[in-house]
Amino acid sequence: MDIRVGDTLMMKKNHPCGNNEFSVLRSGMDFKLECKKCGHVVMVPRLKAEKNIKKVIRDGEQL
Repeated sequence: MDIRVGDTLMMKKNHPCGNNEFSVLRSGMDFKLECKKCGHVVMVPRLKAEKNIKKVIRDGEQL
């Protein structure tokens, strides 16, 4: 899966704050994701994150 820094990921499950959109801060074997609503930063293994992605929104695309 092609995921780049700066992309927005719409996940299948919500963050505890109620939001399901995350910004990608770092990609590699792990993803460093930041919640768009509360700003919480989490590190997630690539395999687990790719299973839970519903939609990838590129920098220039509209929702």
